[in-house]
Amino acid sequence: MQIRVYYEDTDCGGIVYHANYIKYCERARSEEFLFSEEFNSDEDKNIFVVKNLKADFIATSKLGDKLDIRTEVLKVKSVSVILKQEIYKIFDYSSQMPREDKIFELEVKLAHIDINTGKLVVIPKTSSRVLDAR
Repeated sequence: MQIRVYYEDTDCGGIVYHANYIKYCERARSEEFLFSEEFNSDEDKNIFVVKNLKADFIATSKLGDKLDIRTEVLKVKSVSVILKQEIYKIFDYSSQMPREDKIFELEVKLAHIDINTGKLVVIPKTSSRVLDAR
């Protein structure tokens, strides 16, 4: 998923505020999985929640830059999935030059829970197949 950095994404120095990289990754996960027609989340009863994450801030991005968020499924278990997400700066606005620089990496474990009880539940086979295929 590609995005552009807007003024609202930056701190007073014009650099993307660190928490926004995690938000960008969340948006990419939502676009790729939650809003996917093939993905059956059984939305009334079950959801994925972040269990833990490890973030690596490699470089900065600034106002106007274009970023590409890439998601890879590392492991699918019965009640959880581990993803690796990377953010690349693909256009540097200040120099007006295309780039391919990795600036952020996130490993996130998502747990599949019953929304009413908060207890772990098995990921449906249809969703598990979609995750395995990626």
